[in-house]
Amino acid sequence: MKKIISHLIILTFAFSGCNNSPDQKKSDPGNHSTRKDAKSVPRNGALVAPDFTLADLNGNQVSLNDYKGKVVLLNFWGTWCGPCRREIPDFVKLTNKYKTDGLEIVGITLTSGSAENIQKFADKWKINYTLLTDIEGNETQAVTAFYGKVTGKPINGIPTTFIIDRDGYIRERYVGPRSEEIFYRDLKPYL
Repeated sequence: MKKIISHLIILTFAFSGCNNSPDQKKSDPGNHSTRKDAKSVPRNGALVAPDFTLADLNGNQVSLNDYKGKVVLLNFWGTWCGPCRREIPDFVKLTNKYKTDGLEIVGITLTSGSAENIQKFADKWKINYTLLTDIEGNETQAVTAFYGKVTGKPINGIPTTFIIDRDGYIRERYVGPRSEEIFYRDLKPYL
């Protein structure tokens, strides 16, 4: 019986992804400098992806608006999250195959330590796409909370991933890991 319960707990965790830290649920994006676009006007059932500014691993400030005209796979993840790690090889493959077609994968790294630690992790996993982190403190948590608020679906687990089309509209939302095939199937109409 203990074995069955253990397997059920593991399966539940695997299919629901990693839970965010309690601090993320408490953050208030309304009072934060990363919140640039308070409006998310629907178009044909799609919402405008809110702009934000975070730091890349070299300390450069990067905004979602920097990717206008590109198809963005925006991934909320953490180095400590097992289901997030399962997606990394597929993101690397997608970047290799479709970057020239206008695909940009952007990972917003949550509660994963310093930029140096995230870079070591990225080197180990051969990550070839953009990773963003905090500029001064809790910006990634504010962006996470704001995306949940704008879409009407709080981000309570990671990985959570959005497809954002070339015009800046959110087209898909995924909670939990997905394969390269599933992402490509849903990205293809926008590439």
